Amino acid sequence: MISITVLALVFGVVFLAELPDKTALAGLVLGTRYRASYVFTGVAAAFLLHVLLAVAAGSLLTLLPQQIVHALTGVLFLGGAAVLLLKKDESEEEVRRPGNQSFWKVSTTGFMLILVAEFGDLTQIMTANLAARYDDPLSVGLGAVLALWAVAGLGIVGGRALMKRVPLKLITKIAALLMLGLGVWGLFEAVAG
Repeated sequence: MISITVLALVFGVVFLAELPDKTALAGLVLGTRYRASYVFTGVAAAFLLHVLLAVAAGSLLTLLPQQIVHALTGVLFLGGAAVLLLKKDESEEEVRRPGNQSFWKVSTTGFMLILVAEFGDLTQIMTANLAARYDDPLSVGLGAVLALWAVAGLGIVGGRALMKRVPLKLITKIAALLMLGLGVWGLFEAVAG
């Protein structure tokens, strides 16, 4: 049986914790470049896997070596920044045209980005702790996954809305700089930790 109270509590906590996180940025960046439904499919699958792992592992996820997670995240964001900066310029119509975007390519990109970037993240650890505390894996899992999907959806939709008002070239450069910063920060945390 699902506890609406636990589900609502978990949703609120995870939503607020994830909103300013790198996931919203990743969704925004992917949402400006690819078909939103394809991006959301991959991102949603990665979040579902993360929540299942968190709920199953309970508080054991807090024992993972954070240095490795930070290093992988840093390298992934640096790679993303390099791809954005080195990619040939595309017209905005080319990016918007769904024909040049393979469902599997786009959804796999979203899946892998979130899978690596969010592994051992604060919200995954919080979900594990909440699952251990409330001993209600279904309510905790459902609340967490709905919150993560909501943040991802907001980021993807925000990326689409932003693209209508700001030139794609500028969005790409800003996104690359933000990803570069996140990559450097991730590597710094890996070395300093």
